[in-house]
Amino acid sequence: MSPRRRARALRLMFAAVLAALLSFSLVSPASAAPPNIPSESTARAMLDGLTVRAEGSMSGYSRDKFPHWKTIEGTCNTREMVLKRDGTNVEVGADCYPTSGSWYSPFDGVTTSVPSEISIDHVVPLAAAWRSGASSWSAAKREEFANDLTNPQLIAVTGRINSSKGDQTPDKWVPPRTDYHCTYGKIWIASKDAYDLSVTSAEKSALTGLLDTC
Repeated sequence: MSPRRRARALRLMFAAVLAALLSFSLVSPASAAPPNIPSESTARAMLDGLTVRAEGSMSGYSRDKFPHWKTIEGTCNTREMVLKRDGTNVEVGADCYPTSGSWYSPFDGVTTSVPSEISIDHVVPLAAAWRSGASSWSAAKREEFANDLTNPQLIAVTGRINSSKGDQTPDKWVPPRTDYHCTYGKIWIASKDAYDLSVTSAEKSALTGLLDTC
C-alpha cells in the first residue's frame, strides 16, 4: 500500500472510531446512582430477612415528623447534595443551587437541564416507612432516614414521575422504565433492610418479581 493510501485508510479508521464513540455517548446518558446498591444475591438475602406483616396505620403521620432537607456541607442541603451527585456537569452557585448541568431520571428515561423539574425521591416513601415501622422511631432517626446519603434511599428523578409514585409500595407502583426494575427492587430492599422496616406479603412478592428481572 502506498503512503498516500495508508494515510487515507488511517484517516477513515480514525473517523469510524470517533463516530462510534460519539454514538455511544449519545445513547448512554449518565444515570443517577445512589450509593451502596447491593448485588442481586445480597438483595435476596436481605429480603428474606425482612419481617413480613400487615401494613400499619397512617394515624399520627406527618411529613413534618421527617425533617428534610437538612444542611450537610457548607451551604449545601441534602437535596442539593443529591442534585450534584446524580447530575452531569453540575455547577452550583454560592448558595449551592445548580446553575447548570443535566439530570437523567432512571425511572422514566427523561433528561432535563432544569433543576426545578427534578425531585429527590425517597425510594421508600416517608409515609410507607411510617406504615412499616417508622411510627415508633425517635425524631432523630426519622431525620436520619429522610436525609440518608449513605444508603440507596435518595435519587434524583423527574417531578412528574415522583408525583405519580406518591407513597406507593412496589406491589402498587414500579418505575415505567422496565430496564430499571432490577435496580429499583435492590435499592428498595436495601433501604428497608438498613432501617429494619417490615414488608407486606404482597410487597415481598412484588420485590421478588423485580429481582427476577435482574
